[in-house]
Amino acid sequence: MADSSGEKRVVITPDAAALADSVAERFLTRVAKKSTSRDVHIALTGGVSGAAVLRAAAAQAPRHSVDWTRVHFWWSDERFVRRLHPERNERQSREALLDALPGVHVHAAPASDEGMDLDEAARAYAAELARYGKSDHPQWPTFDISFLGVGPDGHIASLFPDRPEILVTDASVVAVRDSPKPPSQRLTFTRPVINSSQRVWLVLSGTDKASALGLALAGASYASVPAAGAKGTRRTVFFVDQAAAAQVPPELIDRDY
Repeated sequence: MADSSGEKRVVITPDAAALADSVAERFLTRVAKKSTSRDVHIALTGGVSGAAVLRAAAAQAPRHSVDWTRVHFWWSDERFVRRLHPERNERQSREALLDALPGVHVHAAPASDEGMDLDEAARAYAAELARYGKSDHPQWPTFDISFLGVGPDGHIASLFPDRPEILVTDASVVAVRDSPKPPSQRLTFTRPVINSSQRVWLVLSGTDKASALGLALAGASYASVPAAGAKGTRRTVFFVDQAAAAQVPPELIDRDY
């Protein structure tokens, strides 16, 4: 596979279980290698696919080869609900994997029961990101991998089609109100943060994702299909199962990655 951020490639596995196992193995292998010499920043996603990958990682032996004290986990979006709410991405990720990792750094977004309103929470999470900024983009860290799920409508993180949040370029975190998908209040990274990641890995499965995947690969407007605008500075890979791959052009399928 060419090392080009301009190329969107697709890796297909037979079903959702094989998809989670495959992505988890690649994730652990890459983090194990990078954590030998430096800190590693990972942006997680919520949803079924995100949790499935973390559960698969928890069951794989390579996780014991990672220096977790050098790994920082963040979330590209979070539901603005109470800290222990079952729909909170942080809780799902902790239960799937993070609470079992020794010494790992978890950077969770503020919750609704911690004394902040939604706008204050967005500013607080942006300030936490800025603590780890670098010279090329001082407002946030360089993410080695940003995981993204893709909704049937093509949304990523909490950047939904034809809404103002997808167009924001002057902030790292924005508040989302009246979300088309409940819960109504959320926090989300903006597109510049996601697209500064070295690798963007989009993970999706099921026939209901086939149309969104097809549009994203066909170069649809990112304002209307946010997944079409997600790209890493080094690699952009859609990891999908066979059911979601119905509309994938054969020339985009990567059989070697």
